[in-house]
Amino acid sequence: MENEIYLTKEGYKALQEKLDYLKSTKREEVSKKIGVAREFGDLSENSEYDAAKEEQAQLEAEISDIENKLRFGKIIDKKEIDTSCVNAGCYVKLKDLDFDDEFEYQIVGSTESDPAKGIISNESPVGKALLGKKIGDKVNIILPQNNNATIRLEVLNIRI
Repeated sequence: MENEIYLTKEGYKALQEKLDYLKSTKREEVSKKIGVAREFGDLSENSEYDAAKEEQAQLEAEISDIENKLRFGKIIDKKEIDTSCVNAGCYVKLKDLDFDDEFEYQIVGSTESDPAKGIISNESPVGKALLGKKIGDKVNIILPQNNNATIRLEVLNIRI
């Protein structure tokens, strides 16, 4: 479950739109930059040409990455989400047992993660620890990015 790429329908559509933009508009822009840089002469000492070719390589890598996500990604179908436990696509209401705070996260694939908006990846430490948990379950989560601090959470509600 954790190695799959999960996408909401909106996330899938956004990736398709980005891919279309990169393959048309952005490719054309980079191609023009390469053409202009070629006109500067000797390619062996042409930093503009080197930079444009590097930008082209990065663009093609990004296009390939998005194509793979679209090809192999699993679209989260709200009708198929089991809310008896935490799954990708669910909204999870949690209680921080140390600070008595309540908050909600949506669990999505890494492509759509935006922690500032309460949207976390199923591959993040918190997302990974919550997968499969049921209402009432308590979990201790070690946060490697925060000097291995531990947070203690209780699952209060699961919804789509």
